Amino acid sequence: MFEAAFMQRALIAGVIISVLLSVLGFFVVLRKMSFIGVGIAHAAFGGVALGQLLGIPIFLSASIFSVAAGLGIGAVTRHGKIREDTAIGIFFAAGMALGVLFLSLKQGYTADLMSYLFGSILAVTPADLWIIAAVAVVILVIIALFFKELLATSFDAELARASGIPEGVLFYLLLGLVSLGIVSAIKLVGIVLVSALLVLPAATALQWSERYGRVFILSVILGLVYTLGGLIASYWLDIPSGATIVILGTVVFLFSLILSPMRRRSLKHDTTHVDPSNEVAKTD
Repeated sequence: MFEAAFMQRALIAGVIISVLLSVLGFFVVLRKMSFIGVGIAHAAFGGVALGQLLGIPIFLSASIFSVAAGLGIGAVTRHGKIREDTAIGIFFAAGMALGVLFLSLKQGYTADLMSYLFGSILAVTPADLWIIAAVAVVILVIIALFFKELLATSFDAELARASGIPEGVLFYLLLGLVSLGIVSAIKLVGIVLVSALLVLPAATALQWSERYGRVFILSVILGLVYTLGGLIASYWLDIPSGATIVILGTVVFLFSLILSPMRRRSLKHDTTHVDPSNEVAKTD
């Protein structure tokens, strides 16, 4: 199965991206800003289409669009006095609209553009692999350098600011890193599905533990399981790899939600604290 060069590249790219998105997703889920991945990913469509129209590297144009969208969402949310979901919806729609506009200006159908929409991990080229690896190294190094500060601001932004941590700078830094991580992954799993891969590992890990260290490690492990398991399954079943990865992650999440010790503990806590009003109702 892995004798073919394209499968080896897909495997390496899958490992890199799953680790990268799982690490980024850990902070995204802790900050309760999971939907932001959807907005950034779809805004990237405008950058992909612009790259096709102008004949410039798609990674460059998509990165510029995505980072601008991520920072724009953050700025509008913090200083524009509107809700985060509203800002995401605006940039989501604007990015997709610009993508459609740029496509209308380009003659002919571009098959490569479709791979960015729905993913094609088996079509990863050696050049793609080098770009993905370089971006992942830069992002992971930055996260390692500011891990404690990012963690502090993710748990309690106000307390972090009171402690002298530049929470605002770290917020925009995280948005920029998430944007670049999403752009790195869209050719593998697609614009439509990349936000799910960003959120699913951390969301599943939180069903099994409340300790951030365990959640972080489990998130990375689950990201690897989803990507490698989905890649192998898609190869043998001859179905789209990006969709298979996300479906596998969703199934594991749903099972985790049902079997979650966190959920059982919460239910047990609720049953041991009886509502006094119910007791009164029973005695009447």
